[in-house]
Amino acid sequence: MAGTHVNKLVVIGVGHVGSYVLADGAASGLFGEIITIDTDSGVAHGEALDQFQATGVPTRTNTTIRAGGYADCADADIVIIAAGPSMVPDPDNPTGQPDRAALSATNAAVIREVMGNLSAVTRDPVVIVITNPCDTMSYIAATEFGFAPGRVFGTGTMLDSARMRRLIASRHDIDPKSVAGFMIGEHGLSAVPALSCVRVAGFRNDQLGEAFGGRPYEVRELADDVVDAAYQVFNAKGWTNAGVAQSAIAMARAVLLDENSVHPAAMPLDGEYGIDDVALSLPCVIGRTGATRRVAPPLDDTEHAMLMASADAIRQAMKDAQAGAFRRR
Repeated sequence: MAGTHVNKLVVIGVGHVGSYVLADGAASGLFGEIITIDTDSGVAHGEALDQFQATGVPTRTNTTIRAGGYADCADADIVIIAAGPSMVPDPDNPTGQPDRAALSATNAAVIREVMGNLSAVTRDPVVIVITNPCDTMSYIAATEFGFAPGRVFGTGTMLDSARMRRLIASRHDIDPKSVAGFMIGEHGLSAVPALSCVRVAGFRNDQLGEAFGGRPYEVRELADDVVDAAYQVFNAKGWTNAGVAQSAIAMARAVLLDENSVHPAAMPLDGEYGIDDVALSLPCVIGRTGATRRVAPPLDDTEHAMLMASADAIRQAMKDAQAGAFRRR
């Protein structure tokens, strides 16, 4: 029928991360059309064609998947940005933990180019930012290009939270879906487990050992283990992509289905915990128009102090990216 709306996803940047976003988006069955955009047009075409051919498998949705350009964003529902270089392992320190914030200056230029091209065409889609350092890039994307508040947010600690739930679940030999909990702050070395907010079947973290067996985590131990979990993958294969791609598609699902799901997302703060000059992750209600509400959960003194330190770390990355200098109020 003419004029019938088809859910449309545009993936900008189809490298290690974007190609996984494309694959998960195609497998999700959420989209009738998916467009790829990349500075390497051959990669954009090849990744799209590969996934399009896979729609011939009987279990797959008959989705139109092709390479395109920014004009294709005009009627998009969701734009996911995974453009820009990623961290690379240090050959002199193969077990080290490079800081995502080191990408600030380089990827700030990438995000400004991408968002400039996008905003020249439309400000209607919900935009989900993956590019690292995610908090700083989300701040730039959300504040410099005239998008409505909540329309642009980053995956932030969505991935850190998944790793946290996996670690807690493994320690107590339970399904991670049974663990209700999240991390806040920076997507990076200073991410903060909101451990005082964790619950499993109503049990607090300090009660999990008695209820399910295993030794409950301490907050700083868990923070270190979440960071270590990321770098176990990074140092083994040179990048991470599966978890963050799933995170982005889960957020996209919440938008398309108007789920009002609560996920930790990276957005500019507006006074929560006395912070209003950075973007970082707090739990957000995500529905059809984007992140419609942000909440500041009660934290204990240790978690609060860690969050303040996390905000300071993000401020340094923002300084490197000159974020805030171009903010539109």
